[in-house]
Amino acid sequence: MQYNEFMGQVQNRLELPEQSRAVRATRAVLTTLGERLQPGEATDLAGPLPMEVDYYLEAADSGQRFDYGEFVERVADRANVDESDAAYYGRVVVGLVSELVARSELEQVRAQLPDDYDDLFQLVDAEEIEE
Repeated sequence: MQYNEFMGQVQNRLELPEQSRAVRATRAVLTTLGERLQPGEATDLAGPLPMEVDYYLEAADSGQRFDYGEFVERVADRANVDESDAAYYGRVVVGLVSELVARSELEQVRAQLPDDYDDLFQLVDAEEIEE
């Protein structure tokens, strides 16, 4: 998937009026996720993503420890939205990423995160149930 298609998907799924807001949402979610993951894991997850998108994961100061509440707060601050929108942004962006990466890679990401991050994978889990 190319960058413009990826951002178009984010914009459409989040029902945002401009692509620039989709970029901000994607950057907020993936930078924050990259901060939470171990260094190698962020790089592995970024592999199949468009180069302009994988940068958000790889450039983050990875290996930090914070709970899901802090994750949502960071996304909200970066995307300049309230926390309920930030949580939704996280689910949508991670849901799209899950469509592009190997299931085993996504399982490795989930294994690094505590149970309170389960909400982040809500759309991924719903998709698995449908299959």
